[in-house]
Amino acid sequence: MTLWSGRFDEEMSDALVALSESFPFDQALSDVDLTASAAHVRGLARAGLLSEEEATHLVAALEEIRGEFRDGRFVRAASDEDVHMAIERRATELVGDLGRRIHTGRSRNDQVATAMRFFVREALRDVARLTLDLADALVEVADRYPNAYLPGYTHLQRAQPVLLSHHLYAHAWALARDAERARDAARRTNVSPLGAGALAGSSLPLDPASVARDLGFREAFANSLDATASRDFVAEALFVWAMLGVDLSRLGEELVLWTTAEFGFATLGDAFTTGSSMLPHKKNSDVAELARGKSGRLVGNLTGLLVTLKGLPLAYNRDLQEDKEPVFDSVHQCRLVLRALAGAYRSLEFHSDVSAEAANDPLLAAMDIAEELVVDGVPFRQAHETAGRLVASALTQGRAFADVVEEEYPGRFSGMFAPGETLRRRRSPGASGPLAQDAQRRRLDETLDVVRRSLDEEMGGISPK
Repeated sequence: MTLWSGRFDEEMSDALVALSESFPFDQALSDVDLTASAAHVRGLARAGLLSEEEATHLVAALEEIRGEFRDGRFVRAASDEDVHMAIERRATELVGDLGRRIHTGRSRNDQVATAMRFFVREALRDVARLTLDLADALVEVADRYPNAYLPGYTHLQRAQPVLLSHHLYAHAWALARDAERARDAARRTNVSPLGAGALAGSSLPLDPASVARDLGFREAFANSLDATASRDFVAEALFVWAMLGVDLSRLGEELVLWTTAEFGFATLGDAFTTGSSMLPHKKNSDVAELARGKSGRLVGNLTGLLVTLKGLPLAYNRDLQEDKEPVFDSVHQCRLVLRALAGAYRSLEFHSDVSAEAANDPLLAAMDIAEELVVDGVPFRQAHETAGRLVASALTQGRAFADVVEEEYPGRFSGMFAPGETLRRRRSPGASGPLAQDAQRRRLDETLDVVRRSLDEEMGGISPK
């Protein structure tokens, strides 16, 4: 029997049952749905639609069902199309007809929207915390190698030397923004749809605001149509995780490059690498490659949902069932990648001698020569052309760049080619040189701390019991 069997003379076809069922994946919402259902029951009691005794029995039944899900004892019935119907069916088995009253004043439309907002809110917080842990791991590596430096790249061509700490801080800043986006998205998600009904609210004396407070939501919905039909909060969360995936793919790509023999800048611990089924000498940075590859999956989840939402009329449509699997998958993949990358970076050994040799390439001093000419009063474009001409002469003649410069400007730039000299000259605020790092580190630490605290202060909410 279905929830709507009074209207129909025929049972659903097996083909439609197979198409409609979502229990295999939406059982992931069991904890949040049980928490929301208990809050709904307490709201019904406050409205005088249930006695206190009835509410107590129903909440106790819901807690028993929670234990069954957590222990793996819950048995799905053939009629359980989704986790929400399964919970109501099981509650009715436990407390009889009283269980049938749990859905009073509630539609699956506002019920599902509430469960999804609850789940997404908590997932945003959890993934944001793991994101900050990865940022912490990058800072820890920077602390282990305070004097290490390497070439900075543009177009994957050597550009200018940068401190390793400066390079890792750049990634940490991006991760901080990812966590901030999660916090901000969670605040918009943190609105309760419960009480909106199917689409138009209810004639019963419900108090959605009190139920919203009970569930830790910032506020209740303002428009019942919007409450049941909107999935922009899901799309926004998927964007947050897709953007995080893009940032993680950049980290992964650099680990792949750094750990090759061609670069030789770093080695990962054995626990975060794999071997080859055929080639005995191989040590593969699979953790980095998987981090890079998962980003496509995260972007795909976002794209798929946006296409699903396009053109849907108000209010609820069954298409919205397709919002769940992308969320569950994105959350799972982000957790996997963040934990693995944090461990991989903490295992990393950086070969500062190799990276310094690459960063001390004399050609990387060309910009400093141009800037010194600017200090002498030469217009920048002319200085740039002069430095470029010196580089071209060295390459064409097969001579050392320092020799060509010395011949053209005797004694003027003789100290420019000392190891690490061009790096030390980077002293402007936010620059890559040693003098700018302490101020940047203080600012980064402060930002990470503020974001970490605000995850609780601004996002609010309660975790499922």
